[in-house]
Amino acid sequence: MNGSCLMSVDELIRERYELAVERVREIEEDAEALEPYASYFQDVAEFILKLDEFLEIRQERDLTPSEYRKFHDAFYVDIAGEAYGISFTNPAFLTKLMGEEKSELAGMLAFLYAEIRELIPAVYEGRLEEITVTLELFLEIYGLFGEEIPGEDEVRDRIYWYAYDYLPLFLGRRIKEQLQTEESFGLKEVMRAAMEIEKDPADTDYLYRFGEYITDNDHRLARYVNSLPEEDILKIARTYTEGYRIGFVKTGKDLSIKKTVAVRFQLGFERVVSEAVKMFEAMGLKTVIYRASMGVVTKNGQSRVGFYGSIPNQQYDYDHAQDAAIFLDSKYLSRRIEVLKEVYEENREAAGYMAGPAVIELFGEVPFAPVSKPEITRFSDKQKHIKVKADAKASAIVNKYIPGEERSFTIISFPNPGIGDRFEEIFSEVVKVNTLDADLYEKIQQKLIDVLDTGERVHITGRNGNRTDMYVELYKLKDPAKETIFENCVADVNIPVGEVFTSPVLKGTHGILHVTGVFLDSLFYKNLEITFKDGMIDNYTCENFETEEENRRYINDNVMNGHKTLPLGEFAIGTNTTAAVMIDRYNIADRMTILIAEKTGPHFAVGDTCYSHEEDVRSYNPDGKYIAARENECSALRHTDLDKAYFQCHTDITIPYDELGTLEVIREDGESKVIIRDGRFVLEGTELLNEPFEDNR
Repeated sequence: MNGSCLMSVDELIRERYELAVERVREIEEDAEALEPYASYFQDVAEFILKLDEFLEIRQERDLTPSEYRKFHDAFYVDIAGEAYGISFTNPAFLTKLMGEEKSELAGMLAFLYAEIRELIPAVYEGRLEEITVTLELFLEIYGLFGEEIPGEDEVRDRIYWYAYDYLPLFLGRRIKEQLQTEESFGLKEVMRAAMEIEKDPADTDYLYRFGEYITDNDHRLARYVNSLPEEDILKIARTYTEGYRIGFVKTGKDLSIKKTVAVRFQLGFERVVSEAVKMFEAMGLKTVIYRASMGVVTKNGQSRVGFYGSIPNQQYDYDHAQDAAIFLDSKYLSRRIEVLKEVYEENREAAGYMAGPAVIELFGEVPFAPVSKPEITRFSDKQKHIKVKADAKASAIVNKYIPGEERSFTIISFPNPGIGDRFEEIFSEVVKVNTLDADLYEKIQQKLIDVLDTGERVHITGRNGNRTDMYVELYKLKDPAKETIFENCVADVNIPVGEVFTSPVLKGTHGILHVTGVFLDSLFYKNLEITFKDGMIDNYTCENFETEEENRRYINDNVMNGHKTLPLGEFAIGTNTTAAVMIDRYNIADRMTILIAEKTGPHFAVGDTCYSHEEDVRSYNPDGKYIAARENECSALRHTDLDKAYFQCHTDITIPYDELGTLEVIREDGESKVIIRDGRFVLEGTELLNEPFEDNR
């Protein structure tokens, strides 16, 4: 009998790993490929051996703080800052080396190196099988380069089967870690960090143990948070966790049937998160903390869901956001759906216990406007189409096992030191904004809703260069004494306080939505203009790039999520003028999170409604009225054609008060009632919202 048959699975993987590393060592010493490919493979091999060195030490003992720092710097040196310009992960640089005729091959090799880089967290967590199969892909592709350069199809074929064959490994692990009840790597490190902070709040070297990119801003944030008085930490954690609990109460959902909560945060908030873990435990919830996705099989563009550190290079992220286009086809997506079903079915009980995410997000980094490069890999129109359909099916599967009518969420934001020299002052102001008097806002917002409920549509216009001219059709109440159109949103799932919102009727909703400048998901849009016809996007443009084609592609990729059109899923009026004045006082509009920015003026969300997958859940405003406007003509199709009901995206676009002309309610008889004129609230009972503007003079 072959001796390997007696090996355990772990031993077999270890043997495969050691064989792969030995072969990589040979490449690093003497690559046999032609130039410039030999230099490329040697550079990747050197990086792999650095990963191996770290892994071997980590398996024997914990590293010292200086060792963690040394490896951290080595892992990110080639893509951080200007170094990325001449990095082998840069498709434009590789194309320059290999020639324009090899740009497609250059894109695949840039992807391969980027995929190897995605193993950094895997070596911190000791995920040997994932490391091994990725190294084997590298060796397979290296084997194609000898005396001749292989064709693009040969290389693509290897990448395809890597992604296809190891879907159960990568996607299975990702789903399980999102549901797990046992203590995870992230949770262990958070609680360990909390104990170390107690001993020395100024020592933030513990951040390097998470396996994420760490900057001086991360250290500064952690030191500041760690220095806050205990009562401040508890206040932040309580606002965050109570918002989560109240979200269940407000929507009539039973939190007692749930056992887990998924905490997502950016590094630097370990002290707050550790307290939140205890508070959630008092609610009967165990905390699940998982890392943001790594690797092409589980990542979704540039989005980060989980815990993560700073971004080494946003252009690098942008260049690799669509790397899956190398292999994505219908067969692969069908297999992905199959695996998704299988893993969720295997973990049905754990999925049923998941209450939903509780998110702490940061804002304040230097604004990023990407450079559009012809060399980067992009999805074709056909790939976008089949991906959209697959995403809809995947969303339906997740909703089956973690039903929308049973789960909730909360999200709260804070600035990081990238926001400027007055970081500490701004942080303190944001804490105040996040803890405003919800009862006061509830009463004022009810005044708005009482008038809005009398309307047939709302008319919004811009000023000061803003070309907005929109008509938003409103749901027609069947029983005005018991029903309402708008939700009175205070500080629960969506912190801070300050908006009333609805799902518009699509038919009749039309006009132009324009903002002179806006950041959406960390990307800047100059003069973003969207035209609506019967509630659906009819046209769109911006002025980021020289050609209309580039501008439209930019919006389609990052706002439209690859769809040909999207509905207006939400119309809202932000009432948090305190936040608006704060943003203006510190001149931080270009660095503000949408979570706060959406509360600082009327906003329009393209994509799904706020009640996506929860249309049939009955929820009520504090005055006892049922919130009746819960669907639109698209989401109403969920009973007959699920693929057309949801779009798996929801992007808020806010018109700031200083660009807002008039917001008026038009009634069925043609009479109108002005709510806002020239950026100021004029409706009786809402004048208090103007006081922050007056105080700021």
